[in-house]
Amino acid sequence: MKKGFFLAITCLSILSSCNQAKEKMTKNTYTEESHSFAQPNEAVITHLDLDIDVDFDAQVISGTATYDIVNNAASQIILDSKFLNINEVTADGEATTFELGKMDEILGQSLTIAIQKDTQKIAVTYNTTSQTEALQWLTAQQTADKTNPFLFTQGQAILTRTWIPIQDSPQIRFTYNATVKVPSNLMAVMSAENPKEKTTNGKYHFKMEQPIPAYLIALAVGDIEYKTISDRTGVYAENSMLEKAHEEFSDMEKMVVAAENLYGAYDWEQFDVIVLPPSFPFGGMENPRLTFATPTVIAGDKSLTSLVAHELAHSWSGNLVTNATWNDFWLNEGFTVYFETRIMEALYGKERANMLALIGRQDLEDELESLKDRPNDTKLKLDLKGRNPDDGMNSIAYDKGYLFLRTLEEKVGREQMDAFLKSYFKKNAFSTTNTEDFVTYLNANLLEKNNITFNTEEWIYEPGIPDNAAVIESDAFSNVEKTLQSFIDTDKIDVAATSQWTPQEWVHFIRNFPEDMTIEQLQELDNSFNFTVSTNSYINMVWYEQSIRHGYHGNNVDNKIAEFLNSVGRRWYVTTLYKAFKRAGRTDEAIAIYKTARPNYHSVTANTIDELLGVS
Repeated sequence: MKKGFFLAITCLSILSSCNQAKEKMTKNTYTEESHSFAQPNEAVITHLDLDIDVDFDAQVISGTATYDIVNNAASQIILDSKFLNINEVTADGEATTFELGKMDEILGQSLTIAIQKDTQKIAVTYNTTSQTEALQWLTAQQTADKTNPFLFTQGQAILTRTWIPIQDSPQIRFTYNATVKVPSNLMAVMSAENPKEKTTNGKYHFKMEQPIPAYLIALAVGDIEYKTISDRTGVYAENSMLEKAHEEFSDMEKMVVAAENLYGAYDWEQFDVIVLPPSFPFGGMENPRLTFATPTVIAGDKSLTSLVAHELAHSWSGNLVTNATWNDFWLNEGFTVYFETRIMEALYGKERANMLALIGRQDLEDELESLKDRPNDTKLKLDLKGRNPDDGMNSIAYDKGYLFLRTLEEKVGREQMDAFLKSYFKKNAFSTTNTEDFVTYLNANLLEKNNITFNTEEWIYEPGIPDNAAVIESDAFSNVEKTLQSFIDTDKIDVAATSQWTPQEWVHFIRNFPEDMTIEQLQELDNSFNFTVSTNSYINMVWYEQSIRHGYHGNNVDNKIAEFLNSVGRRWYVTTLYKAFKRAGRTDEAIAIYKTARPNYHSVTANTIDELLGVS
């Protein structure tokens, strides 16, 4: 069919989704939220117009956030704010009173704004401060090209309130427009419709027509360029990284097609990736239309691009259908890991998908061991009241959630599982759901419908892993284990047998070193395979962990570990290594490295390591 027809259908779809969202906002359907001060059943935001200036010299964002609201005859509307200066507030264009509540270490402050029963619009003029946690201001030296400064935001879970005063709850969805002024030699991009080249005056206009929660608003500003992969996919990166990123992510369009074949149309028009400087705290962040990604996935062989499949899968599970509260985080991540694995299987085969799943299974066992004194934290449905929602962002949500869905698939059959998930995404599109609603939907539309008995309650509401968990097998990993055992028994490594190994096989090999592995054995492996100077960041991480764990100091590995921790800010990687130092009784050494590395970390990473090492 003609392109114009698709455009018309897309516009109708967006209007329909927005109307559905606003209809929801007029009803008292919001659940109690322990991580937001907002009272959306009284007054709730439906659209944001953001007008801001980005000042790199002062390291401040300043401007005005104007909201359309649905007002159920309320006398006040409450926003979330943390470490912001609130300068002025208006209601329907007239100055109004406002009050900032008592500061809570996790939640920040409530911003209570006086309104009339018929108020339809509020505007808050504000600026960020040096304490703003969502923003990371980078000097030129902290970037890839080392010529211009860089800024990026990270809002998940509850950090958007630190750079925009907003109702910062995942169940509150709204559309937004933004005008962003930046230095004229830099480009601004957001989780919205984006420019493909720089403007002459440094002013950028953005539009997000699909309703999203606050944690998915994202901004990046830097000396970046864009390169197209297909008519709906492409990459942003600094000049020195652009070609590498374009090659690494050249399968993005194939991934989108594979995802659509599984669970229906991609509803966000554009799927781009921006490769950020190495201080970005996560592997990736699924900001709609523009995934934020760490450069640590640029391995030169597409071996770590399951991360892109993961963030793409979030376009359905997370962005399209969002967890209502952070207690339901597994609905975002467990579904996404399952979907990611299915995309990887469709593109690269079942063996690679199973290798990824088995690595996740090992991560899950490690997480269960670390949480053995807190069994309630191993449940899928959590109770995080009074705690930072980051506490629930671990392998339980991701890998136990995945294992639940994989076990369910094996019970009901893949065909029925796919039909169920496709209907689940379609029914809940552009809205939120919680665990209890999901269970109800599961029972009615899959289990009872097909007369199937399944231990859903045990999986979701009980700690640990049920006995009926799916058993994941990989012939490739079995061969890896045989090769490792042969080396342990003979001190001789069959180099030829490893010549075609993927990075996942190498990771499995290294992670399974026994406790009594000798220094001489580690030295032999390092000499044979150059692990200490590997160009694959995942292999770096697991090798450095084992080096710390076993007291291996060969081939200048200690300096390489310090360099790694000073140049990579991905929280998973650096936390793994600092934990290894701590377990090995080398905390003083870890702290010495951290003192130089901390300025390179985003607050999300720094806060985790501060607590881990007992420093500030």
